[in-house]
Amino acid sequence: MRIVLGVGGGIAAYKAASLLRLFTEAGHSVQVVPTEASTRFVGIATWEALSGHPVSTTVFDAVDTVNHVRLGHEADLIVVAPATADLLARAAAGLASDLLTNTLLMASGPVFFAPAMHTEMWNHPATQANVATLRSRGAVVMEPAIGRLTGKDSGPGRLPEPEDIYAAALAAAGEAGSAPAAGLLAGRRVTVTAGGTREPLDPVRFLGNRSSGKQGAAVAAAAVAEGAQVRFVAAHLEVPVPEGVELVQVETALELRDAVHDAVQSTDVLVMSAAVADFRPGENADTKIKKRDDGADPVITLVRNPDILAETVQNRSASGTGPSLIVGFAAETGDGSGSVLEYGRRKLERKGCDLLVLNQVGRSLVFGQDSTEVRILSPHEDPRIEPPALTGSKTDIARHLVERIAAELAGAPASSSTGAVPPG
Repeated sequence: MRIVLGVGGGIAAYKAASLLRLFTEAGHSVQVVPTEASTRFVGIATWEALSGHPVSTTVFDAVDTVNHVRLGHEADLIVVAPATADLLARAAAGLASDLLTNTLLMASGPVFFAPAMHTEMWNHPATQANVATLRSRGAVVMEPAIGRLTGKDSGPGRLPEPEDIYAAALAAAGEAGSAPAAGLLAGRRVTVTAGGTREPLDPVRFLGNRSSGKQGAAVAAAAVAEGAQVRFVAAHLEVPVPEGVELVQVETALELRDAVHDAVQSTDVLVMSAAVADFRPGENADTKIKKRDDGADPVITLVRNPDILAETVQNRSASGTGPSLIVGFAAETGDGSGSVLEYGRRKLERKGCDLLVLNQVGRSLVFGQDSTEVRILSPHEDPRIEPPALTGSKTDIARHLVERIAAELAGAPASSSTGAVPPG
């Protein structure tokens, strides 16, 4: 495949050298087109040595080959990494001020941007509008990683690791008709919800839960690794957003419900791993609730939130359309009326989903932890037989769940795992 690697003028430009290596070692022919500013970070000699091709930043070199037209027209894939705020803005505006932006205007194949910039720049309305414009035109704009930035700052805006950019860019090329992505879920569209919803009480307070989003993020990453196109509907997270996903951010249960309803008609698999609040305050005060001088305690009335999982199953049954597979999660605690497994089976029957991932929770169990123990329940299995407990890291559990999902989609028999999930 003929790839143009555009390099923007940010300190993360040095990571593009590793990305170039990944492409060339996989047999692709790569033409590096840096911006003039990026050569202050990595020089032209480096790009020529690593790519084996002459490198220029201007339209006035190799004029006889009409470089500014030829490169974009002949490229099977254009990858821009890092894509700075300035470069995204110029691309969205259709400017042609250097060789790279000329090449982007001439692109006849897929275009992939891997942004890198300070958090405030990424979150700025202008940048978000530019990203939306590029996506509306068919370009793929990867979500930046969350982590350490220049100096002591940390947050969204870090350039994803070269291996993640490499995989996501090739997947984008596959979607556009190049080499198809490989994996158990290649060509499948998967929606994963994750994190804990927050239900506002007043402008400064909310009702929430202890979910970190680790398990949902791990499931989304495992699905991406197996070739799926993943929409990641994220409530409050305490972990980074997985690389290579389409991010949809929500806060409340009602917002999450809307996002799921938008996604289900174009998804093959729905994995509802978010911890959705069962109740929300009946009223959301416009101003902060104050302590009363008479010492009276406020009375907070809770109302029931919609059951998103059950609704989705019911809508699929009524319309005959929707995800082929719906996976629910149940975080349960046992009590005098039943065990965790008994409550899980009741929930599976009540929700009507195709699989239910059951785990026991508590102050020191599951929430925020790196390891977990789950059982995967199916309505097609004999309820007299206790399903095996799967123990391991949340990454291991996610990998096992994705394998089970792929088997269910293929009509294969369920996994017969009997204990610990081997590390991958």
